[in-house]
Amino acid sequence: MDVQIGIIGAGYWGKNHVRNFYQLGALYAVCDADKKRLKIFEGKYPGIKLTTEYLEVLKNDQIQGVVIATPAETHYQLAKEAILHGKDVLVEKPLSLHINEAEELLELAEKQNTILMVGHLLQYHPAVIKLKELIRKGELGKIQYIYSNRLNLGKFRREENILWSFAPHDISIILYFLEETPNEVSASGGNYLHPHIADVTVSTLNFPSGVKSHIFVSWLHPYKEQKLIVIGDKQMAQFDDVSRDRKLLLFPHKINWINRMPVPEMAEAIKVEFEMKEPLREECLHFLHCIETRNRPKTDGQEGLKVLEVLDACQHSLEKSGAVIKLRPQLERYFVHPTSIIDKPCEIGEGTKIWHFSHIMSGTKIGKDCIIGQNVFIGKGVKIGNNVKIQNNVSVYEGVILEDDVFCGPSMVFTNVINPRSHISRKHEFKPTLVKKGATIGANATIVCGHTIGEYAFVGAGAVVTRDVLPYTIVAGVPARQIGWACKCGTTLKFNKNNYSKCPYCKSEYRLNDGKIEVVKEK
Repeated sequence: MDVQIGIIGAGYWGKNHVRNFYQLGALYAVCDADKKRLKIFEGKYPGIKLTTEYLEVLKNDQIQGVVIATPAETHYQLAKEAILHGKDVLVEKPLSLHINEAEELLELAEKQNTILMVGHLLQYHPAVIKLKELIRKGELGKIQYIYSNRLNLGKFRREENILWSFAPHDISIILYFLEETPNEVSASGGNYLHPHIADVTVSTLNFPSGVKSHIFVSWLHPYKEQKLIVIGDKQMAQFDDVSRDRKLLLFPHKINWINRMPVPEMAEAIKVEFEMKEPLREECLHFLHCIETRNRPKTDGQEGLKVLEVLDACQHSLEKSGAVIKLRPQLERYFVHPTSIIDKPCEIGEGTKIWHFSHIMSGTKIGKDCIIGQNVFIGKGVKIGNNVKIQNNVSVYEGVILEDDVFCGPSMVFTNVINPRSHISRKHEFKPTLVKKGATIGANATIVCGHTIGEYAFVGAGAVVTRDVLPYTIVAGVPARQIGWACKCGTTLKFNKNNYSKCPYCKSEYRLNDGKIEVVKEK
């Protein structure tokens, strides 16, 4: 599918979206209130539809995705209208200026089955991605403290203060690195150019793990500076976005305790190598990829809501002269419809939604960003990974494990014993069933217990699985038999005489070797 994008707002930052999507061959239309600006685009980007009316973009059936790069106070209304018109949406930060509006957008996008992505640009910066990898691998050790500053002279705004203009980027990165939400924040600042708009703020974020973070932002600074420092107990790291060739450095400093006193041992900075790419281009590519594959964006609406909640708490603190503001506990950041029953204790990850008339029994562990449909039963001790979708009328019985990104179609069936009798208890004979990462189980299929569904396997609607299913295979029928091979994106693969296949949809490459599939290149 050739995805076509419409951009609403092509000014200070939006013009960069215009350039990137045009270079990617995906730009269909640009909407901006400034006719002179559109006239410039007419010569610079020939063949692109130009308009001053945003509804022309939203009503155009040729456009699948919409980028909203307008002033922050317009984000909510424009995103809402775009979603209602069935468009996938990329909204520049912040998602909205009010939490209730952001929550409404998330719920609306879920109902409309549209992509909602937020422009937290730095999560697509190669240096930030590399630093996240170093943190995940333990190269810095236990993270103790994070400090960031984002300083410049201008651009002054009147619709939002410096906190809302600059800090979303830093909050987004810090949450990305720590994978947790602060339990309390405080902020203080100064208003120098306008009595009611802060020009300088310092925010403090305290996390449940004990990590503390400070964010210093200002548009009253003599030069541009954008740095983020991560302090670990093994090494320290610096991300300097202004630097040309030393954007990411590691400092293997040590703290030696001598006579019960900490004594620093300095070391030379180590430059970390990575392939530099334009972050906005990577963000645009990710948006296009999510539209094509229907994958959840890295910076989706839920992530945008988390950042917004931290921003909102900092704003409240700013208005109360630096008072400490407590945020909702992280484990409560999920949605349960009032008609559903949750037996405690159980674990439910952030962003998960549990819809009408479902029952979650105690001891269950459900990951982040899952969708549990209507009339779903999840038994004791069941483990469910992140981003799992369980459609209506499914029972997931004790002994079943669903890894990340699994899809369970409507009314499909799991069993947990092979010879049930009403008058005989066979709880001690439960046989485990494992559904591995990315697998899909079609509507009304039955999975007989004691088997494994391999990674990215595809079980057809109505199939009855009576044995293990190999990774990437497509199985169908009663009993289920292999009828083909599936790409990670779900497209059927066709192999040539050299046992090679390239997915026509996502361009991933595969090879068959001794009856099993090997991934040659993954997109």
